[in-house]
Amino acid sequence: MALNASEIALFGIGHGEEGGCNHTDAWEWVYAMQPAYMTAICVLGIAGNAFVLAVLCLQRQHSTVADVYLGNLAVADLVMMCCLPFWISTVLHRFNWAYGTAMCQLVGLVVGMNYLCSVLFLTVVSLDRYVALARPLAHRRRRRSTVARGVCAGVWVLGGMLSLPGLLFRSVDFFPEFGVEACHLAYPHPGWRIRYNVTANLVGFLIPVPIVAFSSYHIVAILTDKQVRSSATGHAERKAASLVLVVLAVFVLCWLPYQLVIFLDTLHYYQVISGCLLEHSLDIWTQLATYLGYSNSAINPFLYVIVGKHFRHRASAILHTVMSCDKKQAIFVDNSTRYKSTERSSV
Repeated sequence: MALNASEIALFGIGHGEEGGCNHTDAWEWVYAMQPAYMTAICVLGIAGNAFVLAVLCLQRQHSTVADVYLGNLAVADLVMMCCLPFWISTVLHRFNWAYGTAMCQLVGLVVGMNYLCSVLFLTVVSLDRYVALARPLAHRRRRRSTVARGVCAGVWVLGGMLSLPGLLFRSVDFFPEFGVEACHLAYPHPGWRIRYNVTANLVGFLIPVPIVAFSSYHIVAILTDKQVRSSATGHAERKAASLVLVVLAVFVLCWLPYQLVIFLDTLHYYQVISGCLLEHSLDIWTQLATYLGYSNSAINPFLYVIVGKHFRHRASAILHTVMSCDKKQAIFVDNSTRYKSTERSSV
């Protein structure tokens, strides 16, 4: 049964072992380092994205169209982070899956949807920033929150449809050559492997990146305009656009290695490139590239805090409100205690 790069990334089943290549010590390093690394990004990702969603929900009256898109991006990242504990446990058990076929299919679906929905949300938010700066009056109606929510619903539906093979073809089987019972993609035909790779390359990178590059170029050009910089509206839009540009840049840096590995896996399938050393290198690099890509879900919340001044102000307002409530509650409890003590002493 042919296994592709996504199988290696999720379950450590490589080309090298399948083709009779010798096992390398690099896999022992993967077994040792992967759980600790994924645990770190899992904890940071869950805490960070939950915090972002809490701020956006509690400050809903101040939400912008960009907040709607970034909020949905945070939801995608948070759901993805919640699936990582299953992956961590599987790696600790040498890639033996112990959670049944249903969870295998569910986790596979969520993992597939996360990347596609994330890149689509970032593409939409980059176009939104371009429209907000380039044509603020002509496209004001198109940038209403209700329209943004409809666009987000469409993104979720599209991401789910493109990830359906991960749900339909995923199963749990025992591989005697590896000695593991793995959750894997049992494609009915080897051509499905290429369809996955092409979908990941086209929908996940080659189509959205030029769109994002076009939007980003014009956003930067507009932000350098003196009239935009001097206006109050332009100042607010410039802050939002700066945050979006940083998020987009980090996304490309995190996921570009994975796209290159997927492309090399396609070349390997057609035997354009081959060799034991190359197969082992491709297996290990698939692991590393996937970890780097998923770390993007944990980095985004910190970008909002570091780069997003508007988000920092909203988060500070919430923390100030919470601390004020705690102080008032403490004063109330202290006064109640004093009143009871005075009452007892008078008796």
